[in-house]
Amino acid sequence: MHAASATQPAAAGRRWRPALALVLNALIWGTSWWAFRQLHEQAGLHPLWTTAGIYLMAVVVIAGSRPAAAKQVLRTPALWLIMLASGTTNATFNWGVTVGDVVRVVLLFYLMPLWAVVLARVMLHEALTRAALLRVAMALAGAAIVLWPQPGHPMGPLQLTDALGLIGGFSFALNNVMLRRESQRSESSRALAMFFGGTVVSAALAMAIGGPQVPLPTVLAPGWLVFAVLLGGLFLLSNMALQYGAARLPANATAVIMLTEVVFASGSALALGAGTLTPALALGGALIIGAAVLAALRP
Repeated sequence: MHAASATQPAAAGRRWRPALALVLNALIWGTSWWAFRQLHEQAGLHPLWTTAGIYLMAVVVIAGSRPAAAKQVLRTPALWLIMLASGTTNATFNWGVTVGDVVRVVLLFYLMPLWAVVLARVMLHEALTRAALLRVAMALAGAAIVLWPQPGHPMGPLQLTDALGLIGGFSFALNNVMLRRESQRSESSRALAMFFGGTVVSAALAMAIGGPQVPLPTVLAPGWLVFAVLLGGLFLLSNMALQYGAARLPANATAVIMLTEVVFASGSALALGAGTLTPALALGGALIIGAAVLAALRP
């Protein structure tokens, strides 16, 4: 009796740890906008340069501790596409939530089910089922409601931050499809490709735009430098938590838990005045998140 009762809590603890690891990953990502915004507004560091810098720290750590991963990345063209997709994801998402309405950008970013259906059809030759078409319809309806101009505001060109959210979501869907296709690669090589992509794409975009929009970084004060290093450490921790949790839970459970990022991002943004929640945005967001939940729960 005593042995059985002692074993059950231990087993329950083992089941909860991966879920908590995924929640930790979502918490770090969902609230990272605040750190990027502080570095942008207080230290004058554009989010593209911040992304390039903190991801470079992760590249150094992974390449130094797993030299075989660097060799695999260099000789595997498929990992180069993961680099590009992940780099675009991080550059656009971090930029968008730093300068835009966090709630709006995060919801547009989570149009991933729409892009995932298209990309899975093209790249993985998955069938277009009725359930997939339903997810596409829900995501499109949600996006239309979110992007539809409010009363008194005529329809105009797509705002920069809206475009960043949309591009980030598409790139993230491409990244996830490629990770599924290249699942036989080592975790360290895939992680290195993603972090290296974040460094290269962000730095390339920053240099290409340049000028007053993306000024060159200046030397940070010691306090801000420590802040940036800690932020880089948190992103490394989040990556480790993601890999730990995703390797021990079913893919659909992982996808559902990862949606808590929307809760953390929206909740923190609304609490700190970095986002607004109108009835239209709430309705559109419910459709988008509903499509994401359906995608996560599919067999």
